[in-house]
Amino acid sequence: MLSRLSELIWADWIWFPEGHGWADLKDHDGKVFPNPRDLWATIPIALCFLVIRQIFERTVAIPLASLLGVSDKQRVGASPNPVLESYFCSTSKHPKQSSIESLSKQTGCSVRQVQRWFRRRRNQDRPSKLKKFREASWRFTFYLLAFFAGLAVLIDKPWFYDVKLIWENFPKMPLLPSQYWYYMIELGFYISLLVSVASDVKRKDFKEQIIHHVATIALISFSWLVNYIRAGTLIMLVHDAADYLMESAKMFNYAGWRRTCNFIFTMFAAVFIVTRLIILPFWIIHTTFVYPLTLYSPFFGFYFFNGLMCVLQVLHIFWAVLILRMVVKFLPGNDIVEDERSDKEETESDDEDGDCERREKSRNGHVQNGHTVLNNNHSKRD
Repeated sequence: MLSRLSELIWADWIWFPEGHGWADLKDHDGKVFPNPRDLWATIPIALCFLVIRQIFERTVAIPLASLLGVSDKQRVGASPNPVLESYFCSTSKHPKQSSIESLSKQTGCSVRQVQRWFRRRRNQDRPSKLKKFREASWRFTFYLLAFFAGLAVLIDKPWFYDVKLIWENFPKMPLLPSQYWYYMIELGFYISLLVSVASDVKRKDFKEQIIHHVATIALISFSWLVNYIRAGTLIMLVHDAADYLMESAKMFNYAGWRRTCNFIFTMFAAVFIVTRLIILPFWIIHTTFVYPLTLYSPFFGFYFFNGLMCVLQVLHIFWAVLILRMVVKFLPGNDIVEDERSDKEETESDDEDGDCERREKSRNGHVQNGHTVLNNNHSKRD
């Protein structure tokens, strides 16, 4: 039963165009082809990345952060309070005003003290600036090395200049040693990112990041299985081209180097748009989705691969919107770029400013153009 099911799932007609199959990927005459068993090598590679990351962050990232002036503000922790802690963990981290007043009565604290407690408690869960810097510096190092390594792998290949050649002699293209290591290292790195996602800085696009990592791992693995190696290497290179710029912009942002951050982020935005919104869809996806129809009849593997490509492209459009929003924010005032995906730390003055504003409105009413607005509403007390 299981063998029959396996034969059905891995049938040639599902994953290959008519006239081709898994037999085409068997080593012969000194030619080596991708083997599904090779993917097991990515597990120890991923574990090595996790270990190397810890060593890198301690021996390189932390001294570099000190050199660039990255420092964390001293945070005041929330005092122990079982009632507020229970509400924070089980109900909401951002209680409404009515809930704050109810908690104030339960704990015997003032409304202001309850607000301050929740603010400090939320800040406790936020990652420190140093942690963000360490994570960004690790990713910057990998993406930078991966981009130039990928460029070295592809620079002398004819399909780097004529993308249609990725289908030449498909699927009987022999595997090169440089392609093997490029694939194993990239796939191992993305697996390590998926494993460490629980401990990494969680941003507003956390779900999108998970989808991206899963889709990337599936795309790399599938392209290896059916020998879409040439297309896969081009896709990985296009992705790495912009990522290291983003991570370096984050590093200088955390260090407070305003002009450097803005300059690098502008470069990143330009490279991201060119590579992810122009080159990827109009050159690479066109060559994997449209051009093959002139050579072969459609098959399931064709739709599966391009379906994953479309998932990645939708995410690229989503992130492009966030990037453009950040560009619009910092260009007029020349301020530091703040990651749209990150929560800002709340300061001790946040509630004080809000209280002062409410008290001022309570005394004077809402003022417009220097005159009090006349209305029949009574001033509200907090």
